[in-house]
This record gives sequence, structure tokens and C-alpha cells, in this order.
Amino acid sequence: MRIQHSNMAATGWPECAKSLKGVILDLCGVLYDSGEGDGVAISGSAAAVKKLKESDLQLRFCTNETQATREKFVGKLQRLGFDISVSEVFPPAPAAIAVLKERGLRPHLLVHDGLLDEFDGVDKSNPNCVIIGDAAENFSYKNLNEAFTVLIGLEKPVLFSLGQGRYYKETDGLKLDVGVYMKALEYACDLKAEVIGKPSPTFFQSVLNDMGLQPHEVLMIGDDLVNDVGGAQRCGMKGVQVRTGKYRQIVSRDFSSC
Repeated sequence: MRIQHSNMAATGWPECAKSLKGVILDLCGVLYDSGEGDGVAISGSAAAVKKLKESDLQLRFCTNETQATREKFVGKLQRLGFDISVSEVFPPAPAAIAVLKERGLRPHLLVHDGLLDEFDGVDKSNPNCVIIGDAAENFSYKNLNEAFTVLIGLEKPVLFSLGQGRYYKETDGLKLDVGVYMKALEYACDLKAEVIGKPSPTFFQSVLNDMGLQPHEVLMIGDDLVNDVGGAQRCGMKGVQVRTGKYRQIVSRDFSSC
């Protein structure tokens, strides 16, 4: 993993590393690039995961992946050569389902077909909220307008976005992410979406709780300077950006103060 940016410049990496007890890795753009089939593992990433697992550090994987259920997603990672189990991976959909149950909400779903099975046990009749994820080809005018119609018809509209990324990298280039469509619905309905996933502090805290560690004891490694690195730093964690995935030099300069 080629490191580009972190908040460790003031004290230096060796000094900061002494306090580390855990590492959280992003997945897409850090360990692999998505694309046709299972995508492609990034060179050296499987070996890096193996070394981390052999160390004394706790390791978790935090992702905004919403094109497959957690089980199918982890199966893909295993086929790419990664020693990763379902319990180590934290995507937004299970967290969203917990919120729905807690608040008694019934969602209209604008998500990828591969994610629908995750919501099988959720009541979706007479929806009183909308959940939007990385729907890819399902982001049609018809589907976006249906989500808009549900929201605009509610007395107190609630929009959940599974992440808020601008774009991500696949093997054939950059792709628009859910944040673009989230902003369109926010503007059309004059509301503010509730983000479930990175960079939500609640989402990061759920991973820290599972590790049993304090924020200053954990390092987040990702390819997104705003949602991975910036989100982690705002929670008190250390953050590092890799030069793979969606990394672009111009973006790093623009957000160098994150």
C-alpha cells in the first residue's frame, strides 16, 4: 500500500505507531478494484492483510459497498485471495436495518439488485422513508422519480443514504457514487439525508465498539481523503490515504487540510 497522506506528520510515523492497537481498512480501492466479475486484487494487498493478521493489531474492514449482501461480498473477497471473514466486515446495510427497526420505519429501496436480499426481513409496505445506495444501472429517471415521489408525499420525509461518496474506481475507470444521487434528492425535496456508512461518526464508532478500542488507538487506511481519512480523523482516529483506487493528486492537494 502506497501511503499519500496522514495526520501523523507532526509527530512522525514511528512515534504514532507505538500507540496503535488496531487498524481499519477500506476495501474497494485499497485491497481491490471492482469491475467485471469479482474485480481485481491490488498488487500486494492480500499479503498486507496477511501480515496485519499475523501482528498483534486488531483488524477490521469498513466499507460503503452496497452492491451485494455482506455474505456475497465477503465471498468475492475470499475468491480474490483475502483471508477475511463476515464478522470482520462492516458495510452500511446491516447498520441501516438496525436503524429501521429501532425507529419503526418502512423503507422504499433505491438500491442495487444485489443488495435486495439483505432487506428480505424488513417491512416495506406503505413506506415512510427512502433508502438509497449505490444502485448503479438502477439509477434511472423512473427509479429516482419514484423515490422523489415517496419523499415528497411524506409529512416528515426521511432519506437514508448508504454512504455519500462522489465516485469510485472500477477496472474500466471512475464511476459516479451514491452521493451524487443523494444530493439530487436532497435538493428536490429540500431535506438533509441521514448518512449511514462512512464518514458517519456513529458508523465508525460501531466498528470501534466491536474492537473494544479508543479512537486514538486505531488507524484508518482508505483511498478517499474525505470519507475515509477525514471521517476517521473527525472521530479522533489516525488516518492514512493510499495512492490506489480513487486517489488523484489534484484531489489530495484540494483536501490537504482534512
